[in-house]
Parts: sequence; C-alpha cells; structure tokens
Amino acid sequence: MASSLQIVLDALPNLLLGALVTLQLTAFSVLLGMLAGSLISIARLSPARPVRWAARAYIDFFRGTPLLVQIFIIYFGIPALTNGLGFRIALSQLVAAVVALSLNSAAYIAEIMRGGIQSIEPGQWEASQSLGLGPTQTMRYIVFPQALRRMIPPLGNEFITLLKDTSLVAVIGFEELFRRGQLVVAQNYRTFEIYVAVAIVYLVLNILSSQLFGLLEWWLNPVTRANRKARKQVASLSTE
Repeated sequence: MASSLQIVLDALPNLLLGALVTLQLTAFSVLLGMLAGSLISIARLSPARPVRWAARAYIDFFRGTPLLVQIFIIYFGIPALTNGLGFRIALSQLVAAVVALSLNSAAYIAEIMRGGIQSIEPGQWEASQSLGLGPTQTMRYIVFPQALRRMIPPLGNEFITLLKDTSLVAVIGFEELFRRGQLVVAQNYRTFEIYVAVAIVYLVLNILSSQLFGLLEWWLNPVTRANRKARKQVASLSTE
C-alpha cells in the first residue's frame, strides 16, 4: 500500500501538469466552439433554406460521427489529401486537437443555443416589436439574456463532456492528462495505480467544473439577483 501511494505521489506532479494542459485545451476549444456554434445556430434559424440545410448538415456530421474518427481525419486525413493534390499541410498535434475538439463542440453548442433561443415565448418578440425594437435589439436585450440562463446547464454539461473527450487526442501523441499517464505507465509499469490516479484527477476536474457552472447558474438566476439587490438596499438603509 505504501509503495503504491509513493508511486502515485511521484507521478502526481507530471499528472497535474497534464491536467493543466487538459483544462487549457478544453477552455480554448469551448471558446472557439461557442464562437462557431453561435454562427451555426443563427444559420439554423435563418429563413434561407440552403443556409439552414448547410448548418443542419454540419451538425449532423459532427454529432453523428465519433470524435476519434474526426481527430484522425483532421490530423492524418487532411495532410494526406493535400499531399495528393500537390501541396502539403502539416498540422501540429496541438492545432489538430484544438480544431477537432472545437468543430465537434460547435455542433453541440449550436443546438444548445438554438434550443435556448427558441424556448423564449413568441410573445416576447411581439412585445419588443410593439415597443419599436428591431430584430437585432430584441435578440440582444430581450431574448438572448433570458435564453442564456437556460443555456447554462447544457453548456456546463458540454464543457464537462469535452473535458473528458480531450483524452482522445492522446492517440495523436498530444501530451494532455491521459497521455502523460500513459507515459508514466510506460516507465514504471504500474498500470492500476497510475490509471486510477488519472481517473481521480479527471473526477476532481469535473466536480470543480460542475460546481463553477452551478455557481454561475445561481448568480444569473433573476430571483437570486433580486434577493441580492434587496439585501443591499436594506443594508444601505440600515447604515443611514
């Protein structure tokens, strides 16, 4: 038992560095995925049928095929295709990982955003138009702030899912948490202890992420914000 614990403690600094890389990769991919997903969700709601079909095709492809296959297409397939066309594009492991995770995440985030926007009652749009607000103003000031609060839980789930899916980029040699665990196992052959330690690190990261998104959801809750505002007003009155 003591020997197993010492092995885990010796490997922990290396695993924590991998966890930091995993968090950075996840955050960067989610950020790019949100930017792309926002555009795709707008395309899904477009009145132009070809635009809607193109957005739907993108979503169906990236949600309907395994992420591992997408990683292989981007890291191995694209250079092979361009090489056959007479020029070569070589993607680094980091670029391929970010591109694959971002494109995959964008498909899910687009559907989350579309669902959040469409969940707002049509009467909100009609009331905004009666007040003289244009479509862009209505979306910016009325619809999107309400939809965002409803998007937080599924966006949190997508972040956690993507954080776990970063382990798939180990197949192209990118040294995130899981890959660093593999390298440690290749050195000491203590498979059980190291992989359990990797699983625990993932578990801690996911719990912390879940708590952060729960806190964000609580902070954006209009009832909570009203209660905070009321408490501040009471406190200011009591000090006068």
